[in-house]
Amino acid sequence: MKDTSQQEKWEYWKKVIVMLCLGWTVIWIYRTILNPILPEIQRDLNVTSDASMGLIFSVFFFAYTMMQIPSGLLADRFGRKSIIIPGFILFTLGAVLVGFSTSLMFILVASFITGLGQGTYYGPAYSISSETIPKEKRGISTAIINSGSALGMAIGLIGSSFLVKEAGWNWRVLLFITAGLAFSLMLVFAKNIKKTAVPAKASGAAQDDAADAEERATLKRLLANPKMVASYVLYFATCYGYYMIVTWLPSYLQEERGFHGTAIGFAAALVAFSAVPGALLFSRLSDKFMNKKITFIIILELLAAVMLYLTVSVGTTTMLIVCLILYGFLGKLAVEPILISYVADIAPKQGVGTTFGFFNFFGMMSSVVAPFVTGLISDATGSKVLGFYLATIIILVGAAVMLLANIKKTPQKA
Repeated sequence: MKDTSQQEKWEYWKKVIVMLCLGWTVIWIYRTILNPILPEIQRDLNVTSDASMGLIFSVFFFAYTMMQIPSGLLADRFGRKSIIIPGFILFTLGAVLVGFSTSLMFILVASFITGLGQGTYYGPAYSISSETIPKEKRGISTAIINSGSALGMAIGLIGSSFLVKEAGWNWRVLLFITAGLAFSLMLVFAKNIKKTAVPAKASGAAQDDAADAEERATLKRLLANPKMVASYVLYFATCYGYYMIVTWLPSYLQEERGFHGTAIGFAAALVAFSAVPGALLFSRLSDKFMNKKITFIIILELLAAVMLYLTVSVGTTTMLIVCLILYGFLGKLAVEPILISYVADIAPKQGVGTTFGFFNFFGMMSSVVAPFVTGLISDATGSKVLGFYLATIIILVGAAVMLLANIKKTPQKA
C-alpha cells in the first residue's frame, strides 16, 4: 500500500510539471502573438502613437500585477485549484474580447480583463510545484515548467508573423484560436489538479500558535527581510529588460534593422529558443551546487545585461543574432528557476502562495512600466535604442542590490 501511495505521488508531481508547463505555453502565446503584428493592429485601429500601442501591454500587465498578491492570499485560503480555474475562464473571455476589438479603448478594456485572468496563475502554480516537487528536483523542474514560456513565446512570435504577414490571415483569428487553447487547458486543470486542503486552525496550545506564527507569511516578514526585498528588486530589474524586449524587439527589428515578414518573428523567437537549454543547464547546476545559487544569479544577470546592451550596439545582423541568442541563454528564463528556488528556500513555510504573489507583484510592476516608457522614448527620439540602454542599467542596479543583500550578514530573529 505504501509503495502504491509513493508511486501515485511520484506520478502526480510529474503530471504537475507537464500541466504547469502547458499553462505557461498558452499564456505566453497570448502575450506575444500581438507583438510582431503591432503595425497591422495600429493601422486597423487607426492609432498613430507608439506610446498608445505600448499601453495595450501596460494595461494588461497592470491588471496582471494587481492580481498577484490577492491571488496568492486567496490560493492559500481557498486552495490553488479554486483560483486557477476561474482565472483561465476570465483569460478565455478576455482573449475573445480582444479579437472583437474595434478601437483602442475596446482593446485596452479587453486586455485588462485578460490580465486579470492570467494574474491568478503565478502564485498558485508555483505553490503547487513547491509543495509537490521534491526539493532536490525543484530547480530543474521549475526550469521545465518555465520552458513553457519559451515555447509559447516562440509559437506566438513565429506563428503570428507567418500567418498575418505571409499567409494574410486577419489578426483577430489568432485571438480566437488562443481563447480556444486557454479554455481547453482550463478543462485539463479542472480534471487533473488535486484540490488542496485548506488548513484548519488547530485548537492546540499557545506555543503551537506561536510556532505557526513564526512560519507565517506576514506582511512584516515579507517586506522586512533584506534578502527577500533584494529578490523583489532583482526580479523587477530582470523582468524590466525581458518585457521591454518581448514587447518592442519585433518593432525594433522591422523599423530600425530592416527585418521583414516571418524573419521578424524568427529573430525575436531566438530569445525563447536559446532560453530553454540555458534554463535547463543552469538550474541543473544550481540543484547540484545548492549553496552557490546567489553566485549563479549574479553572474547570469551581469552577462545578460551585457548582451542586452550589445544587441542594439553591434553593427552587423550576424552579431545582433548572436547577442539575442546569448541574451536568451543567459537572461530571464535562465535565471528565473534559480531565483524562484532561492525564494522558496527563504520563504516562510506557511503561505507559500502569498510569498510568490508578493515576489511576482514586485517583479511584474516592471512589465507595466517597460512597454509604455520604451514607447515614450521611441516617440521622443525616433528610436528604441535608448530603451535598451535604460533596461541594461536597471538590470545592473538590481544585480548590485542582490549582491549587497547577500554579502551583509543579516541577523536572524529568534
